[in-house]
Amino acid sequence: MSESKAAATASEKAVRRIKRRKDPFIRTAQALRAGIHPRTLYQLRDTGVLEQVSRGVYRLAEQGSLSNPDLVTVAMRVPKGVICLVSALAFHELTTQIPHTVSIAVAEGVQSPRIDYPPVSVHRFSDASLKAGVEVHEIDDVPVRIYSAEKTLADCFKFRNKLGMDVVLETLKLYKARKQFNLRKLLEYGRICRVEAVMKPYLEVLI
Repeated sequence: MSESKAAATASEKAVRRIKRRKDPFIRTAQALRAGIHPRTLYQLRDTGVLEQVSRGVYRLAEQGSLSNPDLVTVAMRVPKGVICLVSALAFHELTTQIPHTVSIAVAEGVQSPRIDYPPVSVHRFSDASLKAGVEVHEIDDVPVRIYSAEKTLADCFKFRNKLGMDVVLETLKLYKARKQFNLRKLLEYGRICRVEAVMKPYLEVLI
């Protein structure tokens, strides 16, 4: 068998093995365990058969474009992190701001994740704040941990000096317009984030 035919056969076998997986993504280590040679994996990447989602993470290009590649990539690289602040606001459609980085919350004392792309801004939350209000959304078959709208609002008050009050007030206005105003949850998360007293005057105006 010629070298070109052998390479083609190896590529075809690799694609079949990847297609048999329930997980649409495959990591380099998983490919090696499945009997796919690194040379074959990189050839599939270089010829466009595989799309490299992040370092060491691939998916078949025929699956189409990811709907939110930045959130998916960060969720896969930092599975214990939670999408927060402006990135969460954008997901919930509660801001006109365009996130230039993916904001992610991690526990205090945790080393910052090393991600080449997309750019990430890391925020350290207390244990209680990190665990409160977490929702899991399936995006492109990947579970992505994102704070709820109410928890994100409380977080925005917490980080109001970094974000700017104009961003926070715009978010409140957009949240109120949905007619799903949940004062109990807002105050609950305000207490957890230690900004209940700051939030109350703004919330009273909207009630």
